[in-house]
Amino acid sequence: MSHVFINYRSDDADEAATLIETGLSARFGTDAIFRAGKSILPGESFEDALLRGARSCSVLLAVMGPDWSLSPLLHDPDDWVRREIIEAWAYGATVISVMKGRKSDRLEGSHLPPELRRLANDQSMILDHRDDGSSLRRIGDRIAQLVPALKEADTSAEPAGSVANAAQQTDGPVVQTRDVGGDAGTVIKDNHGQVHTGRGNIHKDSYNYGAGSFTVQGDNHGGISSRVERPSHDEDHR
Repeated sequence: MSHVFINYRSDDADEAATLIETGLSARFGTDAIFRAGKSILPGESFEDALLRGARSCSVLLAVMGPDWSLSPLLHDPDDWVRREIIEAWAYGATVISVMKGRKSDRLEGSHLPPELRRLANDQSMILDHRDDGSSLRRIGDRIAQLVPALKEADTSAEPAGSVANAAQQTDGPVVQTRDVGGDAGTVIKDNHGQVHTGRGNIHKDSYNYGAGSFTVQGDNHGGISSRVERPSHDEDHR
């Protein structure tokens, strides 16, 4: 079952509907979002699929271009855009008008057939393809509020305490972990630059041949510099 049904007129809001479906599918999973162009399979009854989707969804997004309410098709009982909205209401779904573009006007009830006039009284949302994706995120946030199953499936929120890291020009493996409760150790092989750790300054400029170690205990609040000269030939083979 698809929790979200995207309702649109192909010559009015096809691109906007595709943008919404792609964004919400990435966030909640492709099976959770119904859009006719994607969800109706070859050989499947168009009418059965649309009615089943509209009747079983939790949220119907009615995507509207600037002249949506002026279409004479809305007054035709056989118009699919109209039928899908009415079916969704009849089966208890929340219908949200999504206005395409920031300049879209609110719906005027006088332009709509009586069966759809409640759309003019309900709060709508805006999809602006020119923004940074914030309008699409708000649509997704509202859907997550309305559908508990999608809130659990939501991939947009990072878990608390998450760790971010970027590593470049790495010749070996990079391992990241969280919630280290004891000692943490770092092994660096074949290093030719500086190694820096702690809250102070640590400078390395050394040649190190053979076994050895350098240990700093306690908090480091200042600078530590170390220079170890290259050992002599005799020392190198002790």
